[in-house]
Amino acid sequence: MSKRTLRTPFFSVNPKSYLFGEEAVQFAIALDQLAEKYDVDVLFTCQHADLYRVSQAVQHLFVTAQHMDGHQIGRGMGKILPESILAAGAEATFLNHAEHPMMVEDLVNAIKRAQALRILTIACANSIAEAQTIATFAPDMMVCEPTELIGTGKSSDVDYMKQTNEAVRQVNPDILILQGAGISTVADVEKALKSGADATGGTSGIVAAENPLKIAEEMIATVAKYKKEAN
Repeated sequence: MSKRTLRTPFFSVNPKSYLFGEEAVQFAIALDQLAEKYDVDVLFTCQHADLYRVSQAVQHLFVTAQHMDGHQIGRGMGKILPESILAAGAEATFLNHAEHPMMVEDLVNAIKRAQALRILTIACANSIAEAQTIATFAPDMMVCEPTELIGTGKSSDVDYMKQTNEAVRQVNPDILILQGAGISTVADVEKALKSGADATGGTSGIVAAENPLKIAEEMIATVAKYKKEAN
């Protein structure tokens, strides 16, 4: 099985632990319809227990695990086995998120295991220096977001975005870059894409909004508009 190719610009919806079970499935179905409507690739992360249900309910989303361990089949109580998320329908996984940090050795092993199984990897970095280091491990995508801005509703400034974009591309120009942290408005989405990033996405700015689906559609529509203008 080969990896699905992400078309840029794309969008990521990452509900973390805000949504689970039937609520997560129904939200994923609604996002799936938006991905088709606007012809935008959308990653949707969900709880590991919901991966299979979500993957069976959608056609267009890139179903994404929130974490994966670089573990081998065998002993390892509590580890998130790469083969298990693949069998559950995941096509991608986040790694080293600020809320689930990994030791360097563990991150490298996870990226290697994902590459062998053709699972897309989205590695997270907190700083420019960390972004450059992680870029040497060749994940498919990188999220560049200052930890202190996560969940605050305040996004990175455009200079930080441009600097991290450049830092990653100097190391490996093939890595796709997602600018996140505090993305809560259409203006934030526009700023991230205009910085030169390949993607952006949101969590609390979407799922904690008064009307999550409405703000998600506005953001995805903005990505579609940018995509059209860029072409």
